Amino acid sequence: MSWSIEISHDCIGSGMCAGVAPDHFEMVDGYSCAKRAQVEPADEVVDAAESCPVEAILVKDVDTGRVIAPEE
Repeated sequence: MSWSIEISHDCIGSGMCAGVAPDHFEMVDGYSCAKRAQVEPADEVVDAAESCPVEAILVKDVDTGRVIAPEE
Protein backbone atom coordinates (compact mmCIF):
# COMPACT_ATOMS: atom_id res chain seq x y z
CA MET A 1 0.00 0.00 0.00
CA SER A 2 1.17 3.52 -0.73
CA TRP A 3 -0.30 6.99 -0.49
CA SER A 4 -0.13 9.90 -2.89
CA ILE A 5 0.35 13.44 -1.66
CA GLU A 6 -1.10 16.34 -3.63
CA ILE A 7 -0.79 20.00 -2.70
CA SER A 8 -3.30 22.39 -4.22
CA HIS A 9 -2.77 25.96 -5.34
CA ASP A 10 -4.70 26.98 -2.23
CA CYS A 11 -1.47 26.64 -0.20
CA ILE A 12 -0.82 29.82 1.79
CA GLY A 13 2.64 28.79 2.98
CA SER A 14 1.87 28.47 6.68
CA GLY A 15 4.60 25.84 7.07
CA MET A 16 2.53 23.72 9.43
CA CYS A 17 3.07 20.62 7.29
CA ALA A 18 6.85 21.03 7.23
CA GLY A 19 6.82 21.53 10.99
CA VAL A 20 4.65 18.49 11.66
CA ALA A 21 6.23 16.15 9.08
CA PRO A 22 9.65 17.46 8.01
CA ASP A 23 10.56 14.10 6.47
CA HIS A 24 7.68 14.46 4.02
CA PHE A 25 7.24 18.21 3.39
CA GLU A 26 9.47 21.21 2.77
CA MET A 27 8.93 24.83 1.97
CA VAL A 28 9.98 25.95 -1.52
CA ASP A 29 9.65 29.61 -2.51
CA GLY A 30 7.30 30.13 0.43
CA TYR A 31 4.95 27.26 -0.38
CA SER A 32 4.63 23.64 0.71
CA CYS A 33 6.13 20.93 -1.42
CA ALA A 34 5.92 17.19 -0.86
CA LYS A 35 9.38 15.64 -0.84
CA ARG A 36 7.91 12.58 -2.60
CA ALA A 37 4.65 12.23 -4.55
CA GLN A 38 4.10 8.73 -3.18
CA VAL A 39 4.92 7.58 0.33
CA GLU A 40 4.41 4.63 2.61
CA PRO A 41 1.49 5.18 5.01
CA ALA A 42 2.59 7.32 7.96
CA ASP A 43 0.71 9.06 10.75
CA GLU A 44 2.86 12.18 10.24
CA VAL A 45 1.49 12.63 6.71
CA VAL A 46 -2.09 12.50 7.99
CA ASP A 47 -1.21 14.88 10.82
CA ALA A 48 0.31 17.33 8.34
CA ALA A 49 -2.75 17.24 6.08
CA GLU A 50 -5.06 17.71 9.06
CA SER A 51 -2.98 20.63 10.37
CA CYS A 52 -3.12 22.62 7.12
CA PRO A 53 -5.26 25.70 7.82
CA VAL A 54 -6.66 25.75 4.26
CA GLU A 55 -6.77 21.97 3.65
CA ALA A 56 -4.37 22.31 0.72
CA ILE A 57 -2.91 18.82 1.24
CA LEU A 58 -4.75 15.80 -0.13
CA VAL A 59 -3.59 12.31 0.84
CA LYS A 60 -5.05 9.38 -1.10
CA ASP A 61 -4.60 5.63 -1.25
CA VAL A 62 -2.86 5.00 -4.57
CA ASP A 63 -4.63 1.70 -5.24
CA THR A 64 -8.21 2.69 -4.42
CA GLY A 65 -8.21 6.48 -4.75
CA ARG A 66 -9.81 6.71 -1.30
CA VAL A 67 -9.11 10.00 0.48
CA ILE A 68 -7.10 9.40 3.64
CA ALA A 69 -6.81 13.02 4.74
CA PRO A 70 -8.13 15.54 5.39
CA GLU A 71 -11.16 13.92 6.91
CA GLU A 72 -14.46 15.35 5.79
